[in-house]
Amino acid sequence: MTEETEDKGQVYRVLDLLSRACMIVAGVQLVGLIAIFGWLVFGRYVLNDTPTWVEQAALLLVVWVTFLGGAAGVWNKAHLSMDFVREMMPPRIRIPLRWLAVIGVIIFGGFLAWQGWELADKTWRRQIPMLGIAEGWRAIPMAICGALSVLFSLYHLAALARGEDPMER
Repeated sequence: MTEETEDKGQVYRVLDLLSRACMIVAGVQLVGLIAIFGWLVFGRYVLNDTPTWVEQAALLLVVWVTFLGGAAGVWNKAHLSMDFVREMMPPRIRIPLRWLAVIGVIIFGGFLAWQGWELADKTWRRQIPMLGIAEGWRAIPMAICGALSVLFSLYHLAALARGEDPMER
C-alpha cells in the first residue's frame, strides 16, 4: 500500500481496491482475449478448422474489458475530458466547472447503471450464439461500470466539498 493510500482513509482504500480489482479483472480478460485469438489463428491455419465460438467470446470479453477499464478510469481521473479548457479559466469559473464535471459523470453513470441493468434483464432469457450463456452477460458490465462511476464520482464530489481537488492526478 502506498503512503498516499494510507493518508486518504478507509473509504479511499476500499474504492481504490475496487478500481484495482476492475483493472486486474480487465487485464486477465485481455490476456484471455489474446489467447482466444491465438487459438483462432492456430485453428484456422494449422488445423484448417476455424473455431466458431471465438467471435462471440471475443465480443463478450471486449465489452467487459472496456467497461471495467472505464470504471477504473473514472476513479483514476483518466477518462476523456477537456480539462485543459477548464483549467485555463480563472478560479471563479474553474471551481464551478469542476463541480459540474463530477456531477455530469454521476448523472451519466447513473443512467448507464440503470440502462445496463434494464438491458441485462430484458436480454437474460436469450442465449449468445455459440456460447450458450445468457445474452444479459453483455450488459452486466455496463451496469457495473455505471454503478462504480457513480460511487467513485460521489467520492470525488465529497473531496470537492472538503476543498480538495480530485481532478489532480
